[in-house]
Amino acid sequence: MIKFAVLPPWLVLDPLLHSWLLEDIGRGDRTTNSLISEDVTPVTAKWIAKAPGIIAGLPVAARVFQLLNDKVSFVAVAAEGARCEPGEVIAEIHGSLDALLTGERVALNLAMRLSGIATLTTIYVEQIADLPAQLVDTRKTTPGLRLLEKYATAVGGAINHRMGLDDAVMIKDNHIAAAGGIGEAITRIRSRIPYPLTIEVETESLEQVKEALQCRADIIMLDNMPVDMMREAVQLIRQQDSRVKIEASGNVTVETIRAVAETGVDYISSSAPITQSKWLDLSMRISV
Repeated sequence: MIKFAVLPPWLVLDPLLHSWLLEDIGRGDRTTNSLISEDVTPVTAKWIAKAPGIIAGLPVAARVFQLLNDKVSFVAVAAEGARCEPGEVIAEIHGSLDALLTGERVALNLAMRLSGIATLTTIYVEQIADLPAQLVDTRKTTPGLRLLEKYATAVGGAINHRMGLDDAVMIKDNHIAAAGGIGEAITRIRSRIPYPLTIEVETESLEQVKEALQCRADIIMLDNMPVDMMREAVQLIRQQDSRVKIEASGNVTVETIRAVAETGVDYISSSAPITQSKWLDLSMRISV
C-alpha cells in the first residue's frame, strides 16, 4: 500500500531517539544492570504480532537497538507496509542481552505507534483506492513525533500534507478574519513569500470559493461543506480554473470518505489516521 514513504536521515532522527532512550533509561536500567554483571554471549529475540495490522517503523526500531550497541543485528522479517496476522514473527534480533532488554520498550513503543497509524491509514485509503482522490495527513500530530507519524501515514498509502508552517501557505479562517477577507489575505501574503511556495485557502461557502478563485489561490480547501455543496464547488472551480487543486477537509470518517471522493476533489485531508489510531500490539520474546 506504500505510495512514497521515506524516513528522514539518521542525522535528523538520532537526536530524537537519543532523547527517548534517555527518558526511559534515566540514571540506568536498574533491573538489567543488576541482573547482568558483564556482557554475556549474544542472544536472539523475536518480535511477534499479537493483532492483525500493517507494519511500520521497523528501521526505526532497529536503530534504537544499534544506538545502544552497534553490534546488534535486527532483521525485519516483515516488510514495511506488509500486513501481519496474530502470531506472525515480524523481526528477529541478535545481540547483547543488555542492549535488547534496555532498548525493548522504546523500540516497541515506536513500532506499535507507527504500525497503528499505518493500519488505520490503510483502511481509509482502501475506501477510495479506485478513485482519483488521494488521502493526505495533517499537522495534528504528537509533538516530537511528527516526522515519524507522517512517515507512518505514507507507509499506509497516504501522502503527506505540509510538514510544518514553513512548507506552504495555508490561509485559514482565523487568518481571513485577521486580514479582513480572503482577497486581502492573499494579496498581503503573495507579496512577501518566496517563490515557489503555494497558497492554499480554506473556504466554507461558495462565495468564499469564488473569492479564492478571483484571487488566484493555488489550492482551495472545501472545509466542512455538505457533500452537495462540495460537488457544486468542485464544478465551479473546474469550470473557471482547471489548474487549481481542490482539497476537502473536516470530519472525514471511514464511512464518509468515499462520498467525499466522489465529488471530484483531488485531495482529502484527515487527522483521523493519526489522532484516532490504536497501537498495534507487538511483543518481544528472548531465547536464552
